Amino acid sequence: MSQTMNEPREVNSGPERSYAVETADETESDKVIDTLVMAFSSDPLVRWLYPNPQDYLEYFPELLRIFGGKAFEHGTADYVEDFAGSALWLPPEVHPDDEALAELLENSVPEERVDTAQAAFEALDEYHPDEPHYHFAAVGVDPTRQNKGYGSALIEDRLAKCDEADVPVYLESTNPANVSLYLRHGFEIVGTIDLDEMPPFIPMVRR
Repeated sequence: MSQTMNEPREVNSGPERSYAVETADETESDKVIDTLVMAFSSDPLVRWLYPNPQDYLEYFPELLRIFGGKAFEHGTADYVEDFAGSALWLPPEVHPDDEALAELLENSVPEERVDTAQAAFEALDEYHPDEPHYHFAAVGVDPTRQNKGYGSALIEDRLAKCDEADVPVYLESTNPANVSLYLRHGFEIVGTIDLDEMPPFIPMVRR
């Protein structure tokens, strides 16, 4: 029996672990974003963009909405275990607002880092698959609830749908420590964007 969009999807993420992955709508978007803000608070690249804690808390939620917020209107924003973890996926032919992103970086990132940041985001374009694909924009788990398989449950649930649709998936890892997780789920590294003192972007694709 098929499930409707808002029904929980059971995902087995290891021995004796089964989690219900649910889809968030716009009314739940703040909860999804809040979880991601908590999760990325020690991310090397993101905190290079926003080294000041107040700037991080003020601007990173907006960056998430610009970069992956269209997931809410397309039914591709997911969460698990009462928002312990959440993820944003952009379906084929749905893209971030590049103009709004460039404007946000210009107005929020420390002045001496703006040019490098904008150049890095622009350089990502060449790594996207040529064919229609999902863009795995963000995934994160509340730091107090990590190591329980929530991130893997979110990834496995949506990747199953991508496999059913026979479309590739693209992501950019902003933390080298997470690359091994993506490799385990079938992603391959397709490049590295390493500019000046900015921590690297690592584009990855799952064919």
